[in-house]
Amino acid sequence: MSFKTCTNCGKEWGRRDAFLADSDVVLIGYQANFADLDAGIFLFQHMVPECETTLAVELAEFTDMHDGPVFEVRKEDTADCPGYCKVKSNLEPCDQKCECAYVRKIIQKVRHWPKKAA
Repeated sequence: MSFKTCTNCGKEWGRRDAFLADSDVVLIGYQANFADLDAGIFLFQHMVPECETTLAVELAEFTDMHDGPVFEVRKEDTADCPGYCKVKSNLEPCDQKCECAYVRKIIQKVRHWPKKAA
């Protein structure tokens, strides 16, 4: 079973590492699910000119990449919250001690994953 298959062109990535290392795959967004954080969706663009499909992968596929604390309190809708998780295209890190902070750390690891030359 492969990690991800493009729904448009059929390209398959057998493992997560290969998917993240593909220079034609770019993280473009994160859609939070505040009821169940692990069910949030990472949005990737398959940048091949004849494809350019947006691919969705659940956060749960990446949670093992986080090795730090997961805070119990969510700061969403408080004065301390910068609101990054509510803006799908915002991939910036967040320094708050918030339940959602581990997701922002995973986003940074995914964004900065070493890409293989095309």
